[in-house]
Amino acid sequence: MASIDFETEKKAFADFYQANRKQLVAAKNSYMDAIRALIKQSEVGVVTKIEGRIKEEEECIRKFQRKYQSKVEADEQPYRISDFISDLIGIRIVCLYEDQVPMVSELLQRYFVTLNVTDKTSAVESTEDSFGYKGLHLDLALPPEPDGLLKGMPHLVLSFEVQIRSLIQDAWSRLDHMIKYKKSIPVDLKRRINVLAALFELADREFKEIRNATVDLMQQATVTPIDELPESLPGVPESGSAAGSKLVNAFNFLPIASHFFRDFEFEDAKIDDFVQDILELNGSFRKADLHRCLNENLKTVREYRDFVRAENPEKGFSAYTSIRHCLYLYDPEQFQRILSRRTRDRFASWLKSTTCSAARTVGPAAPDC
Repeated sequence: MASIDFETEKKAFADFYQANRKQLVAAKNSYMDAIRALIKQSEVGVVTKIEGRIKEEEECIRKFQRKYQSKVEADEQPYRISDFISDLIGIRIVCLYEDQVPMVSELLQRYFVTLNVTDKTSAVESTEDSFGYKGLHLDLALPPEPDGLLKGMPHLVLSFEVQIRSLIQDAWSRLDHMIKYKKSIPVDLKRRINVLAALFELADREFKEIRNATVDLMQQATVTPIDELPESLPGVPESGSAAGSKLVNAFNFLPIASHFFRDFEFEDAKIDDFVQDILELNGSFRKADLHRCLNENLKTVREYRDFVRAENPEKGFSAYTSIRHCLYLYDPEQFQRILSRRTRDRFASWLKSTTCSAARTVGPAAPDC
């Protein structure tokens, strides 16, 4: 029963906490599983982290004393400490980009009951001279009759707090907490912290803009005919000779490779690594060279691929493998190491036998056959 005596309520909260800790952990895990499922089936995109925690008993007591005790005791109204701790269960969602934060918020509020919203991002951005922690905090609860992806979840009467941040915001929050809240700091040091916070804010914005520019370039490369691809990347100043802007890169590699391998799905990360392999062996290799290389040699490589598969049907021979063989044919000296020694020797042996077979059909065999 509620009272107005702090020591009595402190003990009552301790009893409540210990009696319900297992239920709190189970509820936290259920909420996290539900949120993961919701995000996975949404258009939010990849988030870097979903983690949860149960607030420690002593931390709950300190929060009540700091934020609520003086007011409730001044009102002389009976209270229970547990009624004032909305973040007993806490879940943190860390997004890659800041514009994913409102998307996650909208998604969660669509499925859960919203008890409270604290928009720290708007609070910071509404002032012209203040920088600091940005993020979105939601106090949520399971609806009486969950539907959709939440249907069938055990009914949980416990509310929980969700903190939604970008990757940069999360990094700043951890640093800012360590710096600011240990003790009072001088004004000049606080000013330096604000400068640092502004740099983090700028990094968040630039991170998002770079993503948008990259997506635009990839879309452009996908829909633009090969002979109409731009010679240089938008917004990237040219340096050195004009040929430098024509070098093969992750953006112009994709439409060329996709043109020759229409049924193969090229993954962004693998494209980056593969293009780097090419440029490490030939730093002046251009997109026109790649097109010519495939155009001139792919027929031969496909014949070799069919030969390899006929000998061993389980043998893999991906689009990347085909391109490596084409590069070797295009310039055996520059691209000698694009194939392993064993693979290179086997390919050379097949090329020799094929050449000799072709020679015998038109006349005497060559001396080295």
